[in-house]
Amino acid sequence: MRAYETMYILQPDLDEETRKSLVEKFNKIITDNGGEIEKVTELGQRRLAYEIEGFKQGYYVQLNYKAEATVPQELERVLRISDEVIRILTTVSAR
Repeated sequence: MRAYETMYILQPDLDEETRKSLVEKFNKIITDNGGEIEKVTELGQRRLAYEIEGFKQGYYVQLNYKAEATVPQELERVLRISDEVIRILTTVSAR
């Protein structure tokens, strides 16, 4: 298993309940596929460096987890088809 970090940005106009359910849904993808979540950091709403899909702000969430190589691929696939997600970045963590 390798260590990964995925940062995704949600639309800023989502209510708290919707945000929490999305974060749980994405975390569940990792655990259901045999990965281990080390840390979930909700960085909150921040101003974007440039406008994305008409949004000037976004809600940032950072996931640190250990998993096989297929897990981040599946997570990114689901993130990309979710309308509420406006940007994704996954990296292999140096830890």
